[in-house]
Amino acid sequence: MTSRRKFLKNAILSSTLMIPGAVKSEANFLSSRKKNFAQKPLFLSTWNHGQAANEKAWEILQNSGSILDAVEEGVKVTEADIRSRSVGLTGFPDRDGHVTLDASIMNSDGNCGSVCFVERIKHPITLARKVMEETPHVMLAGDGAQQFAVSQGMPLEDVELPDDVVREYEEWKETSEYNPAANSENHDTIGMVGIDGDGNLAGSCTTSGLKFKMHGRVGDSPIIGAGLYVDNEVGAATATGMGETIIKVCGSFLIVELMRQGRTPQEACEEAIDRLLQKTPFETDSELQVGFLAIDKNGDHGAYAVQSGFTYAIHHQEGNSIENSDCRYETMVE
Repeated sequence: MTSRRKFLKNAILSSTLMIPGAVKSEANFLSSRKKNFAQKPLFLSTWNHGQAANEKAWEILQNSGSILDAVEEGVKVTEADIRSRSVGLTGFPDRDGHVTLDASIMNSDGNCGSVCFVERIKHPITLARKVMEETPHVMLAGDGAQQFAVSQGMPLEDVELPDDVVREYEEWKETSEYNPAANSENHDTIGMVGIDGDGNLAGSCTTSGLKFKMHGRVGDSPIIGAGLYVDNEVGAATATGMGETIIKVCGSFLIVELMRQGRTPQEACEEAIDRLLQKTPFETDSELQVGFLAIDKNGDHGAYAVQSGFTYAIHHQEGNSIENSDCRYETMVE
């Protein structure tokens, strides 16, 4: 993490911070519209690790898989990546040394499923889909989720923390200071939203949560409407970052509802960040980071974050690339 940060408020946008839906400058509006042109099919995923996830999702869709298959198989790539420290069984543990996982998935027909506080399951996103398709419920938690996973033929994995994770965890225990931060070093989630050529939408979200969190903590990722929301008539949105702040504004649901009211995906993401900052004010040297991604029914997309550093992956017919999201606050590192 950076030792000291100096935050500069974006001069163009600062005057609109407390005005939901405020009109952007003509230059910014034209720039965002040029950048976020409509495409179908399209996949968006949070952070750099989303690029490999998008690649898999695109492959599934091109080989006659459904949009739901695509968003599931896409994020499974990240769940299985042994280099990941914020998703899957190689993620950072909680403060008691347990790796606990959360995930959610949502289909174009409005069905959804999620799991939270589950241990020893390699692919919680697949378990979330099984909750959606094989049970009358939306969410299963903890031991119950694990029990259901075993009943569905999912093996319990032996969890061995990577050496670098063990080392950092042992260093942290010397002080055991509980001061969770969701920033570029601890971005805690992969969220994916996608649209196929027929305009059908789906989304997925999976995480091992904030490192050294309190045992039992659950963030926004498995909460339908917070970390993920899909409405096939309107669009889809997903979130990453400090989950507590996202839950307080039902961030992904809010974005979809703003699009229903006529906002573009970009405008909806920006207004959601403004709403979040009204409830969680941004202070100098704050480590607060939240990023939103959204797609509308036409394949137009938006991305916005509290502060700079939020990257996302975008895959369409022209390729698969990493983009830097626009943000409410720029950061300068001294």
